[in-house]
Amino acid sequence: MVTLDVRPQLLDALSALRDRVAAARFPLPLAGAPRARANRDELLAQLDDYLVPRLRQPEAPLLAVVGGSTGAGKSTLVNSLVGRRVSEASVLRPTTRTPVLVCHPEDHHWFSGMRVLPDLTRVWMPHQEPSDDLLPTGPDGRRVLRIETAETLPPGLALLDAPDIDSLLADNRVLAAELMCAADIWVMVTTAARYADAVPWHLLRTAKEYDATLVTVLDRVPHQVVGEVSRQYGALLTKAGLGDVPRFTVPELPESAWGGGLLPASAVASLRTWLVHQAQDPAARRQVLARTAHGVLDSLSSRMPELASAAAAQYAAALRLTSAVDGAYDSEYARVRGRLQSGAVLAGDALKRWRAFPLDCTAGELLDALVESLAALLLCAVTAADERVDDAWRREPASDAPALTDRDPLPDNAEHRIGLAVRRWRRELEEYAEDEVRALERGAAPDPEAVAALVATVLLGGRRARSAGEGLAERLGAHGALRLRDRGGRLLGEHLDRVMHTERERRLAPLEALDVHAEPQAELIAALSVLQKER
Repeated sequence: MVTLDVRPQLLDALSALRDRVAAARFPLPLAGAPRARANRDELLAQLDDYLVPRLRQPEAPLLAVVGGSTGAGKSTLVNSLVGRRVSEASVLRPTTRTPVLVCHPEDHHWFSGMRVLPDLTRVWMPHQEPSDDLLPTGPDGRRVLRIETAETLPPGLALLDAPDIDSLLADNRVLAAELMCAADIWVMVTTAARYADAVPWHLLRTAKEYDATLVTVLDRVPHQVVGEVSRQYGALLTKAGLGDVPRFTVPELPESAWGGGLLPASAVASLRTWLVHQAQDPAARRQVLARTAHGVLDSLSSRMPELASAAAAQYAAALRLTSAVDGAYDSEYARVRGRLQSGAVLAGDALKRWRAFPLDCTAGELLDALVESLAALLLCAVTAADERVDDAWRREPASDAPALTDRDPLPDNAEHRIGLAVRRWRRELEEYAEDEVRALERGAAPDPEAVAALVATVLLGGRRARSAGEGLAERLGAHGALRLRDRGGRLLGEHLDRVMHTERERRLAPLEALDVHAEPQAELIAALSVLQKER
């Protein structure tokens, strides 16, 4: 017989694994991302709602979650097992909106806290739900779990009536799946008319995959076909590898047909006896707990690598997106440096101003034209880089993430940022020119603004600005002119680097905000390895 061996080291390893799973993110819209997110959420639900609390407190009551399709009669079944109406049952669909947990009064404390299903707010009084409110939420919008106590249930056993697993309401479906993850025993309810439907069989196969303790109930079976339907259902279970699953049949009765909410005790006696035996017989109880817990633990050997693989795919896609940005900006940066060396800035209006300087153009006007031309060159480079990024990203499905497609438009914002950077360079260059002029040991000092205009022309004009270098040497001397050109050149390089780096970071910022890193893959595998060692 399988038993539970719960040691502190195992719980610590499981808690660490849980944290690694919770930290995993799959924000990029890759083919496997939706499945990875669903698997992560389901695994977290099983760890938080069932496995960790169960291993920490194995003496807590068994929780049997009653789930099934719309109209399967789950609430009627729960009411009948308890012996009184604790869950709303009717012909309206969906009926179960707020999940209801029923336990013996002595077991109330096990479920009044957040030991299991910590995301659900507990309510104690019967919840009267308006007909237009189909969501399992309280007045403040939080999801709720209604707790009922009944002396007719034995201590050690609790029943939970879950919403429909195939509800038209997505919130109900999600909640139903979460509740199933909290179960020691899955009680899957279907009907004679719907026992072959796909959704219940998906959950049955999931239960088999996790080796969960499972029991099925074939409900509302007409007397005339009970034998035939039971045989056909049994054959389907056997074919699915579930032939050993305990199976119970409930006949179609007026109480079930009209949603009366309570069946004769004899109709559910065999199921009730089986559930009570699992809760009260020590050997059966240990077997249930061990099987369900070990089923979840065993499933980690395949589920964790799958999550790690999805995390690796996310990181690989993020690297491709990042590389596209780096490549585009590196290329444009090199192109800008080349154009600066060739004197491309000294063109158009800037060239016209230089040719008119100093007779028909002031130093300030020349500087204005040079700054405007430099800003245009940088803006053109950034725009070209972003266009190259867009072309590369269009070939990457990962770039369809909303965070990457909803970025701010480029031109206006980039033009403003680049304009500020270039004007800052001009001011600092003018300060350098003033420093050189103050250092001159002669009475008639040159105009600092004219010196700044000349050095800017030298730095941005290439071969076209040879005469600007000569004019600068005349005003400052050879050593002063060389010193100012060197300082101004380093300053220009720093500002150029800063502009391109800022714009590159701007383009990468939405991607970096998604927090896709290489570590999750290794951390998930490492956490699984530690857990397996402790087992």
